[in-house]
Amino acid sequence: MAKAVLTISSKNYGAWALRGWLLARFAGLEFTEKVIPPDDPAMKAEMLLLSSSMRVPSLQHGSVKVWDTLAIAEYLNEIKPKAQLLPADVKARAHCRSICGEMHSGFASMRSSLPMNIKAHFPGFKVWSRAQADIDRVLEIWTECLTTYGGPYLFGQQPCVADAMYAPVVTRFLTYDVPLDKACAAYGKRIMDLPAMKEWVAAARKEPDDIDELDAEF
Repeated sequence: MAKAVLTISSKNYGAWALRGWLLARFAGLEFTEKVIPPDDPAMKAEMLLLSSSMRVPSLQHGSVKVWDTLAIAEYLNEIKPKAQLLPADVKARAHCRSICGEMHSGFASMRSSLPMNIKAHFPGFKVWSRAQADIDRVLEIWTECLTTYGGPYLFGQQPCVADAMYAPVVTRFLTYDVPLDKACAAYGKRIMDLPAMKEWVAAARKEPDDIDELDAEF
């Protein structure tokens, strides 16, 4: 099959782009990045041709076209089963899919008030109550997973779909100086220390400081 092409936009602001990119990396898929400049006025039109939603990346793998982050995750799990993107145990796998689905469709208040911005840092940022409720739920999920499956990642010894889905939240917590307990802070550091995350962050820091049209998560 031909080499895959993953189309993404901003690495500094692109929460959904990061999720799709990490999934491909975790799966060990060889792919080429197609980065559409986020300040390009034609960007939205091109993204909409690739995907039915502006919120997600698009993966082209030979004749297969996949969009929506969860669909990409399931596809990669099928073609790269040895990567174990989903847990082997049926109960753990159901749990993993549930918290990934929760991230996929929820946490709107946190997303709107703490948008992803890797280059920025806001010490002492005041979080409004609805966003704090979302943050508390994320930390509850992390704590439950780390306790249940023993870490160091959410479902055990290696990063999986869940870690890719929650990785952009780790960057948000750093940007907005969100206080974390010891276990959650250690988990966040573990995610940021992944070679793939370091590569992504380095690229994000090279992007222009002023980018328009950031009202949507790419």
